[in-house]
Amino acid sequence: MIGVYNYTVVLTYLSLLSASSGIVVSLWGKGHPFIGIFFLLLCGLFDAFDGKVARTKQDRTESEKKFGVQIDSLSDLVAFGVLPACIGASLIKNELFLKKVAPSGAPILIGKLLYGLLFACLILYVLAALIRLAYFNVEEEERQRTESCPRKYFTGVPVTTAALIFPSVMLLQYIFSPADIAVLYFISIVITGFLFVSRIQIPKPGTRGVLVMVGIGTVEVALFILYFFIFKHRVG
Repeated sequence: MIGVYNYTVVLTYLSLLSASSGIVVSLWGKGHPFIGIFFLLLCGLFDAFDGKVARTKQDRTESEKKFGVQIDSLSDLVAFGVLPACIGASLIKNELFLKKVAPSGAPILIGKLLYGLLFACLILYVLAALIRLAYFNVEEEERQRTESCPRKYFTGVPVTTAALIFPSVMLLQYIFSPADIAVLYFISIVITGFLFVSRIQIPKPGTRGVLVMVGIGTVEVALFILYFFIFKHRVG
């Protein structure tokens, strides 16, 4: 078979499987955005350690290294680009704000324009994630030709931050319950997509920074589980 199947890419493959599961569950039936968020958090956990695990193999060939870079970017596009967009599409099915903004008595055109605008936001978000990942790959390849030291900064916000941003937004559903947070989610989608392709300089987190982010993600998972059992009648 073609491809690489050693332990260096296991976490990347698991992230992709988690993202694919999240996409299916988010869009299943009436939509299950909160379950999709669990899978997004899981993707973030896998991504936090996949690079470190891959670098432990000292005898990787250049072909294996390049494969790892490409498969990681493709996995990130699905996990942190497509999955959040599908969660947004699921929210459109679940939230009541659409009925408030465009009630049944309103002209059909208003409802269609609103839906079109929201789906356009999701599509442009995925495009921004794609551009960010492609730009990073090209920039990193050029940087390695001229520099031998590790990268210190990212240009643009990394797409992996989606694993912390959107779960935080979704938690507001419970903190301010009852509340329809779909509007805030779509605002976050637009802002996050813009930050992906911005020229803002973000320091690359070290081991301590990664552990802090994993800790934040763990707290978010715990809060989701807690609120699920307390307010499970509100979970899609």
